[in-house]
Amino acid sequence: MSSMDKMWLSFYAMGFMVISMGLIYASRHKLNNRLLKIVFAITAYSLLIFSFLAMIYLVFNGPTGGA
Repeated sequence: MSSMDKMWLSFYAMGFMVISMGLIYASRHKLNNRLLKIVFAITAYSLLIFSFLAMIYLVFNGPTGGA
């Protein structure tokens, strides 16, 4: 994976973390419909798990070399 691909993956992971934070907030404090709460929470936690795995991959994969 090139350095640019790693950069984009890290941006996606950080964006997914922000989105999951908003979804968890909405599901806990703003929504009253139980089904919608569950859907938002499952979506948020799956994005958070994907972000975690992407960051673990990026941290332990190391640099790609260069100058």
